[in-house]
Amino acid sequence: MIKPYVAASSYLNAAPLCYSFIYGRQKERCSFLSDAAPARCSELLEVGRADAALIPVIEYQRVPGLKIARDACVASKGSVRSVVLASRVPIDQVRSVALDTSSRTSAALIRIILSRFYDLSPSYSTSPPRIEEMLASNDAALVIGDPAMLIDRSSLHVYDMAEEWRKHTSLPFVFAFWAIRTDSDAWPGGVDFLEAKREGIEHIDEIAEIYAASLGLPRDDLIGYLTENISYDLDEEGRRGLMLYYELARECGLIEAVRDLAFYD
Repeated sequence: MIKPYVAASSYLNAAPLCYSFIYGRQKERCSFLSDAAPARCSELLEVGRADAALIPVIEYQRVPGLKIARDACVASKGSVRSVVLASRVPIDQVRSVALDTSSRTSAALIRIILSRFYDLSPSYSTSPPRIEEMLASNDAALVIGDPAMLIDRSSLHVYDMAEEWRKHTSLPFVFAFWAIRTDSDAWPGGVDFLEAKREGIEHIDEIAEIYAASLGLPRDDLIGYLTENISYDLDEEGRRGLMLYYELARECGLIEAVRDLAFYD
């Protein structure tokens, strides 16, 4: 059997979905790359260098021939903490936004939020996630993942993107999920994304210990983040939020059409 090639980011929010592939029962079932940025994961999947990847959900509408692994995702039902708009001015005064180059789903999300919920049409540019540089020539900066957790928020207006979405839609927001190429020679394989999620959640304390050292943040704070701010279940409410996001992305011209969710069995 050909081992599938699986890619994911190394961000803390994805760590429980990836733990099994690095340390656990899925380790020998695939070749695993865990240090690609989310945007890079979708590129690897699109060109066939990965058979499956944890991708920004917007890319499912842009890359043909994909199916979604069931019941495993990175989502938030309230405040996510690690996807934020950090601004020098209140959100209703934002006229220019620097977008984290690691982001695609969140880059589309902020355009939807500012356009549909605040009736704004700011200019957008892309930038590596270095907040000082981003704000040097922009009113606001969209930053995702671990860099967002480390922003000094004391002198900035900081808006949590999942919280903003929930406030205006009453729905959770799904940021990423496992997507599988349907034409891959490596599938069906022995990889079980749901089993991997369950194993990762069982080891959240260990994951928090690892990332506390690398991020310089308290272990207990990271346990709270992984258990309270992030949801790993692609449930019915999450699917409704996802489809609304796709519809609004289409209305805003960010995708051409909305493809229904197709799950890999």
